Amino acid sequence: MPVQGIDVSQWQGDIDWRKVRAAGIQFAYIKATEGGDHIDPKFHRNWHGAKRAGVPRGAYHFVYWCRPAHEQALWFVLNVPADPDALPPVLDVEWNAHSKTCPSRISPARARAKIEVLLDAMRAHTGKEPIIYTDVTFHNQVLKGRFRNRNFWLRSVAAEPRKIYRDRPWLFWQFTTTGRVHGIKGTVDRNAFNGRPADWNYTLQRMRAGR
Repeated sequence: MPVQGIDVSQWQGDIDWRKVRAAGIQFAYIKATEGGDHIDPKFHRNWHGAKRAGVPRGAYHFVYWCRPAHEQALWFVLNVPADPDALPPVLDVEWNAHSKTCPSRISPARARAKIEVLLDAMRAHTGKEPIIYTDVTFHNQVLKGRFRNRNFWLRSVAAEPRKIYRDRPWLFWQFTTTGRVHGIKGTVDRNAFNGRPADWNYTLQRMRAGR
């Protein structure tokens, strides 16, 4: 997997994006919003810093299952710029197992309905086809066999996605949460693009164009 990327949030602290770029990182996803009222404190700093350093970047929203989808969609729209150079937005869907204020689970049918609302809003706001990020448990319980025409970003730290997700095509793979990258103090999630450098250049142009 020669095309490597990262995903970051406030927990990575202050990032030196020029060093990150020099280390060979070719894309980054930056946490933007969560639920219907939280924005990552480092979002705007990371959003502008990555662009200045020449690192293609996109924003992601972490879903709260206790909040109405339309509230979360509006929160994303109000806080994430519709930058034509950005990567497609990502919808992070997993069970909120550690939340003290938001129920961690709803029915699969209700979860899928919320996902559809949020994906539609993200597409309308950015002009780009959103990507679904998920983990093994949520995929098996809610997404398996569904959303066949969507791009997926899959978490799998124990084995390659083809061994865990079987017939699910994927665009990105989060293969570790304890990676190291020059320019970031401490650990960071590492990701790979499913293809060669030439494939990445072609895909990058298509994603930025909303195709």
